[in-house]
Formats: sequence, C-alpha cells, structure tokens
Amino acid sequence: TKSCGSMLGRRGLRLPPVGILLLLPFLPPPLPPAAPAPHRAAYKPVIVVHGLFDSSYSFRHLLEYINETHPGTVVTVLDLFDGRESLRPLWEQVQGFGEAVAPIMAKAPQGVHLICYSQGGLVCRALLSVMDEHNVDSFISLSSPQMGQYGDTDYLKWLFPTSMRSNLYRICYSPWGQEFSICNYWHDPHHDDLYLNASSFLALINGERDHPNATAWRKNFLRVGRLVLIGGPDDGVITPWQSSFFGFYDANETVLEMEEQLVYLRDSFGLKTLLARGAIVRCPMAGISHTAWHSNRTLYETCIEPWLS
Repeated sequence: TKSCGSMLGRRGLRLPPVGILLLLPFLPPPLPPAAPAPHRAAYKPVIVVHGLFDSSYSFRHLLEYINETHPGTVVTVLDLFDGRESLRPLWEQVQGFGEAVAPIMAKAPQGVHLICYSQGGLVCRALLSVMDEHNVDSFISLSSPQMGQYGDTDYLKWLFPTSMRSNLYRICYSPWGQEFSICNYWHDPHHDDLYLNASSFLALINGERDHPNATAWRKNFLRVGRLVLIGGPDDGVITPWQSSFFGFYDANETVLEMEEQLVYLRDSFGLKTLLARGAIVRCPMAGISHTAWHSNRTLYETCIEPWLS
C-alpha cells in the first residue's frame, strides 16, 4: 500500500492547479464509505396481522414507530376479518390472510417480517405451517395465546353471556362452537381429551393430534428465521399470560413453562428445534395491558425494532 500511496502522491503533484480545481466538484465528499450503508440496504417488508374485534386503525402508532426508526420500510397492515368478522373460524382466516401475504412475499426475495397481534398470532403460526414456500425472517408474536386461552374475559362475556370458563367447553368443544374463532383455541386443562378430539385448529397446529400434514407443516414452520415471543403478567386478557410464551396450565391450573410442555418435549411442530438453533427470543414486559402492546414505544424499541432487519 505504501508504494501505491506514493505513486498517487507523485501523480497528484504533476496535475496542474487548474486541473485540480476542475476535478474538485467531482471528488467524493470526505465521508467514511461505511456511513450510508444502512440506508442502502433496504429493510425487509413488514406485514401486520390484527387480533380479535380489531382493525388496521389500531396499528397507527406502530406504523409511526417503524417509519421513524426504519424509514422506507414497506409496511402492510392487512385489512381483513375486521371487527366481528374476526370471529370467523380461524382456518377461514388463514385462507384469507394467506392469499393476501403470498404476493407480498413473492415480491420480497430477501424475506419478510410478520408482526401478529393476539388472535392474529395464531393465524400467523398456522400460515407458517401451511405455506410451503414462505420466506418469513422474523415472526413476532405480540401477546398471542399460542398455547390457547382459558380465562373469563370481557370478549367471552359478550359472546357467551351465560357461560363461564369452567363450562364453556360444552359450547366450544361442539361442532357448532368450533365455528367461532375463540373456540378454535379454547384450551380447557380439565377436559384435555375433549380438547384433543374437538379442537379443529389449535390441536392441529400444535401437532397434538395426528393428521396427514403434520410432517410437512413442521418442515414449513421451521423455515422461519426467528420466533419472537412477547407478552407479560399485566396483560389482563391472555390467560394464563404465559400462553404468549407457550406456557400453559396443567390439570391443577399450575402453569408449566414451554420447556415442560409435551408439544415442546416431543418437538411436535418444531419448538425444540427452534430453541436449539437459538431462534427463539422471549421478551416479557410488565406493566402493559392487552390493548396497549402495539402502541407502547418502550416495548417497540426493546422487543420489536431489533428484529426488523
């Protein structure tokens, strides 16, 4: 490098002063070449899937945060199954959301990120299972009942006013009940056999019930680059709140963490493999209620932004 530098020096000295002046406007500014690099590499597109009784409007803050921290990111908040339509059976929603995300993925050879809130987190997990060619880099599950729901909530009282969580299994574990999205992930720890036989959605994507697509779904799910799990003890809706991290009640209503769950131990849909790969990020945060996850700036900066490459 020394000889190269001295040669350049000698050449530079031979140039007449006018030549130097003419060249000046074309010389690159004295910036380190690495400085603009982050802006040159485009951010991967982000797809957002909403939850129960929700719509794209709920995500205006999240959109603002992404635009601020990652300018130029193409963000699509899918406007499907809004409001009461979100009670449609989850397989129907998986079909609809799948048709919406496929073209976005096709245009993004470098991959996409999914941010899926509450019930939407289950829709997205099913999508990752059934889509053979998905290219999801980060799947961010935002306060989603990934291992199911077993709690008396306002949503439930509105939908089934005469039922409590202890007897809701009578509705949910019937063919009629499975026509409601909530019942697709209702998980009564006191009626495990009924759950396994009747659950037309959660028991299937969890690989808890045998079905011909189990191997293919597991392989598809494992295409994901990273699984980011977000939730917290002050959520107030997801019950138990540890369901956001694949924890759930046993028959005595003691919460068993993900690593103690049968679906993990059997690696029935790929959780154990993902963890061994270092591809599961757990981001618990206290002090956030269920409807505030997508608008809390601290949560965004801590648990979401780092994974939007």
